Amino acid sequence: MSDTAQTLLDLLDLEVLDRHLFRGSGSGGETPLRIYGGQVIAQALKAAYSTVSNRLCHSLHAYFIRPGDPSRPVIYEVDPARDGRSFTTRRVVAMQNGKQILNLAASFHEAEPGWDHQHAMPEVPPPHGLESRHDILLRNASRVPEERRKEFTRERPFELREVEPRDPLTPAKTSDVNNMWVRMAAAKGADPALQHILMAYVSDFGLLGSSMRPHGLTFHNPAAMTASLDHAMWFHAPVQLENWHLYSMDAPFTGNGRGFNRGAIYTENGQLVASVAQEGLLRPLKTATPR
Repeated sequence: MSDTAQTLLDLLDLEVLDRHLFRGSGSGGETPLRIYGGQVIAQALKAAYSTVSNRLCHSLHAYFIRPGDPSRPVIYEVDPARDGRSFTTRRVVAMQNGKQILNLAASFHEAEPGWDHQHAMPEVPPPHGLESRHDILLRNASRVPEERRKEFTRERPFELREVEPRDPLTPAKTSDVNNMWVRMAAAKGADPALQHILMAYVSDFGLLGSSMRPHGLTFHNPAAMTASLDHAMWFHAPVQLENWHLYSMDAPFTGNGRGFNRGAIYTENGQLVASVAQEGLLRPLKTATPR
């Protein structure tokens, strides 16, 4: 197992403070400036799972309230809202410095039979042969100031391969459709709950970027202020993230300083395992050069 994968797994292993109270580290995630949104969602889901037995999460809904400080731990307080015969509901509040940074509601369901159908997976090139995002960033590291190169060259716990990657610094305007393959070798052997938690962490990757694509923007291009505002996720089938999954995203609407983004996550053989929706801040900077 790579050091970065172990760091992530350690990050998601919360300290138990009391029956419904947990503490997680803020550092060690995707950015040193603020806590990556997927990290807070994953830790909050881990806290909720720690109070639930024999049921898997089928949906979660979260609001990002304040940016998280990576230099400080995060306290997660779980409200055991309901334990029903088929469904269990939990509410989680993430706190730093006595203030809320995220609210999350999650519902857990006991497996039961029912009708089945799904939309087909988009027809896209398979992951084999596509260039990894890590290699793309490495190729472009020399184009950014030295103080930013660590972000381009650091190892990541997940392998990401975009179907239609763009130049990270001078991106062209293109379709909002954004297909990306993802896997995490270290997820092999993880229990179903941890697979969900890791997938929740992954689900914030690239999603807001879908609404940036038609406007010639990326997270490495300083023309916009960006942040996740809310995040919803539905789990449909078992996850085995050690295998390739296609994260198919689009952005039906951008306006009023916000972008609305959707995602569907499929196994390599086409089974829909999760759906995602998110609205994010997409505010033009006053110093941005018009495009």
